[in-house]
Amino acid sequence: MLLTWRRWRTGRPFWGGLVAVVAGAEICAIPLAPLKIMLQQGIAGIPSVLMGLVMILMGLSAWFAPHYRGLAGVLTVLCAAAALVMSNLGGFLIGTVIGILGGSMIFAWQPSEATAPPPPAP
Repeated sequence: MLLTWRRWRTGRPFWGGLVAVVAGAEICAIPLAPLKIMLQQGIAGIPSVLMGLVMILMGLSAWFAPHYRGLAGVLTVLCAAAALVMSNLGGFLIGTVIGILGGSMIFAWQPSEATAPPPPAP
């Protein structure tokens, strides 16, 4: 079981996806305050929730479709940078920094080459 988990985790940008999901959840959670505060905020909370959901989706796509890692990494970084302006300073700057880090980790990940068995000795 542990070997299967380790093989699955190393076959995709796991840590970058996890960081992107955490950043998206953090950006998404800031505007989801109690209803009284949400009504005062008005429509300004909608971009925060949408950008957070896109970042969560990109983190999950890095896990379950690692061949789209380039697109997922770039979109995560773009959403994190846009959240700086549109979403309470990007989740009070924490979500933006974590999102840029996660998107960069997703984009930079490369699958390991399968090593061929050594040729038989003569």
